[in-house]
Amino acid sequence: MDDLQRKILNLQGPILVLGASGFVGANLMRTLLRYRSDVFGTCSKLPAWRLDGLPEENVILCDLMVPANIEVLLDRTRPLTIFDCVSYGAYSFQNDVDLIYRTNVNVAVNLMELLQKRGVHAYIHAGSSSEYGNLASGPAEDAMTAPNSHYAVSKCAVADLIQFKGKMHGLPCMNLRLYSIFGPLEDPARLMPTLVSKGVACELPPFVDPNISRDFVYIDDCCEAFVDAALHLKPELYGESINIGSGRCVTIGELTGIARQMFGIAQEPQFTMPARSWDVQAWYANPQKAQQELGWKARTSVEQGLEKMRKWFCALENPQAYLSSSKQDDLDRHYSVTAIIACYKDAQAIPIMYRRLTDTFLKAGVDYEIIFVNDCSPDDSEEVIRQISKTDRRVLGISHSRNFGSQAAFKSGMELASKNACVLLDGDLQDPPELIEDFIREWRAGYEVVYGRRVKREASWYMGLAYKLFYRLFDAFSYLKIPHDAGDFSLIDKRVVRCILQFPERDLFLRGVRAFAGFKQTGVDYVRPERMFGRSTNNFLKNIGWAKKGILSFSNTPLNVLSAFSAFIFVVVCFLIVIQIGARLLFPEMVPRGLTTVILVELFFGSSTLVAVSLIGEYIAKIFEEVKQRPHFLRRSIVRDGDVRDAAEKASSSSSSLYR
Repeated sequence: MDDLQRKILNLQGPILVLGASGFVGANLMRTLLRYRSDVFGTCSKLPAWRLDGLPEENVILCDLMVPANIEVLLDRTRPLTIFDCVSYGAYSFQNDVDLIYRTNVNVAVNLMELLQKRGVHAYIHAGSSSEYGNLASGPAEDAMTAPNSHYAVSKCAVADLIQFKGKMHGLPCMNLRLYSIFGPLEDPARLMPTLVSKGVACELPPFVDPNISRDFVYIDDCCEAFVDAALHLKPELYGESINIGSGRCVTIGELTGIARQMFGIAQEPQFTMPARSWDVQAWYANPQKAQQELGWKARTSVEQGLEKMRKWFCALENPQAYLSSSKQDDLDRHYSVTAIIACYKDAQAIPIMYRRLTDTFLKAGVDYEIIFVNDCSPDDSEEVIRQISKTDRRVLGISHSRNFGSQAAFKSGMELASKNACVLLDGDLQDPPELIEDFIREWRAGYEVVYGRRVKREASWYMGLAYKLFYRLFDAFSYLKIPHDAGDFSLIDKRVVRCILQFPERDLFLRGVRAFAGFKQTGVDYVRPERMFGRSTNNFLKNIGWAKKGILSFSNTPLNVLSAFSAFIFVVVCFLIVIQIGARLLFPEMVPRGLTTVILVELFFGSSTLVAVSLIGEYIAKIFEEVKQRPHFLRRSIVRDGDVRDAAEKASSSSSSLYR
């Protein structure tokens, strides 16, 4: 039995690793599972690439930012040793300030409050050397902190909380201030993985200033530090912070020399990358306290660690899959998108829609969420949505109390959307999700509304002709410019969404409202395919209804035509009366007699009157619908995290709209 195995077996179990899908957490969990089975790790979404191959029963899907979930997790696992590796903001692309504090601070606060009541043998928190900020040159643990980023501030806050809980309340807890940890499963966009992946190809990546330094610690040594901290945690150490570093200051210039020698690279290094705002010249640890109190010290040199990483990387079956694995974390949060899918009899299509949407958003590199609106579908759409939301916290489901139609479904989703744009799609896959990437490209170019333009349909020729005729009549009749062949499928910037949600009208026709709203708009051409599953819920009468909805909502032309026709008939009738009188006086024998003429004239004017009355009635019916002010829709339930909740519950409002 080696020394590490002995240490791990001596830990008080069960063991819980929070944030096990992260770099440090995943390595720690894999290390612990090599020697014991009572180890559980959490992740916020599945699949989690760093946890591939681990037993399913040891991986727990849990959104720790929901306080109630933490209590359920502790009830389920009843851990005696907890390693908290939850973290957000350490990477330059993790710049959502609100998410930094909610992830790093709120989770720790809620967790420690519960642990205070329950009891635990050891709570070890993954802190950061960033807590020292600009004073990072070999500081002792009692040195002043000088955080220089939101991430550093959040880590300092938790370190202070740990000190308070440990010293004042006797909670067995400790904060480990980790320096530059590197090794297998590290995000491939980081320095060391990039250096290794380029190095095996005999290339060098660009570097920052060669005088900037780091204290590099290999991940195996880091994992052992967590184990040592839990084993050596005694009352006098409760609430303490301890530096986990080698004490060796390695400059970027020195690191490039090590890499060139290891990989046999003749290329001269280019120090052209800009430094991050929080980078400091000399960033290294004072590891004395770790050696004295924990008996820990870094045993793997930078050279040895790089060699281990090289062997690990070269042994990968699919290195390219690893190199692209960070795409899901490195998402553009400025151009974030909420996909809203109106679902009716689309249970078979929903999983396919979900996969295609997810692939599209990851390929586009943008943050996203997906809202499926179940418009009281008679199939098992709600259960399908529930199962998807159980494994992906980006998925939200809405179920309506009855079928209110796709326009109401889209508005229902828009009210709960939290991203910077909405994409509206029908759930039958006739709106290809892959086109969203083109929508986003136009959005980045400055357009605030990007709609899909159906240049062709996979449908019968007469239906295609009817659709084209409708859009042209709609445009000709409307008092505003309506794009031809543009349905609901579109990307709408949140500024436009806010405006659309202010429209008070009850009988919504979104493609018309979208055009009315204005802003900068453009179209993207595509071929609209047939419905993938089942039959279309549209028919001839419904299409007539759509035509009436559009024309009556955005055009006074029918009334104007009626007025013009009435005026024309009046003039014609007056002219015919004069002719009739003149003919009677001048040519009495030539004027026809009998009832036929009278009957035809009566039928003509009678039918004309009925047409006029029915047309006016259509407008009156719309007025009647509007003045009743009934809601566009009624939500029956909200589906989130695998739970179906009553829409009236307060919990359902946790995803409050940014657009209201």
